[in-house]
Amino acid sequence: MHDFDPGYGREPYAGLVRSYPGAETYPAEDFRTEWGPVFHRGRLDGTARVLVIGQDPAAHEAVARRILVGAAGRRFQGFLAKLGIDRSYVMVNTYLYSVYGQHGGVAHSHDPVIAAYRHAWLDALTTDNQVEAVIALGSLADLAWHAWRATPAGTGYAGAYRHLLHPTYPDSAAATGADPVKAMARLLGDWNDGLDALHGVITHPDSPRPLVHYGSELTAADLAAIPEADLPPGLPAWMRSDKAWAARQGATPADKRATIVVTVPPDQRPS
Repeated sequence: MHDFDPGYGREPYAGLVRSYPGAETYPAEDFRTEWGPVFHRGRLDGTARVLVIGQDPAAHEAVARRILVGAAGRRFQGFLAKLGIDRSYVMVNTYLYSVYGQHGGVAHSHDPVIAAYRHAWLDALTTDNQVEAVIALGSLADLAWHAWRATPAGTGYAGAYRHLLHPTYPDSAAATGADPVKAMARLLGDWNDGLDALHGVITHPDSPRPLVHYGSELTAADLAAIPEADLPPGLPAWMRSDKAWAARQGATPADKRATIVVTVPPDQRPS
């Protein structure tokens, strides 16, 4: 038997996905609107105890149609597991569409029209679920959360909140010349502080566990698989693996924007 995400049949989520904004709200020069919106990952049945805010969907997410399913997702899935949260979470992004270019995300961090739809999701999620903790991954997610907290609905939230470095921080820092070992150590130190702050305030974990901190390096034991129940029915198991199976490729910027190459990992191919 295979578990799967049943999608958006319940209200208020059915109405939200029917009314999603397009290029009239997300300008094509800053967002890859041609790849469509990617809405969430996790529970939409009222059982979420942890609400996670990410940044924007990357190539893997554009194919799988759920957020945080690549390397970042497996890293953060491990963080949730350390909190005893295996299923009772829901994740949404700051942006529905993939950011295009280096500055698109920052340029729209205070866009009221983009925020309005995001606020509708946060209104729905905090009303439909007994959220005990909210976690923002990265600075854009932190800004998004505080913008919502300033709304009438947002002022009523009484749970915990933690802003963490984004799971891909070591990779982006290394790409700009930082020492990758030090960058990873910084991420894990920040996440350890987050574990200390959140472990005691999540009073309804799925699997109560003693708190185990990260070391100075990320190990295989620190990662967790993306649950089959988080993805649409029928997606192959390798789309939840730790292998990089999707990449943007193209000879020109326009071609690269328009092309995602999907490759079945070698160890998942028929022998």
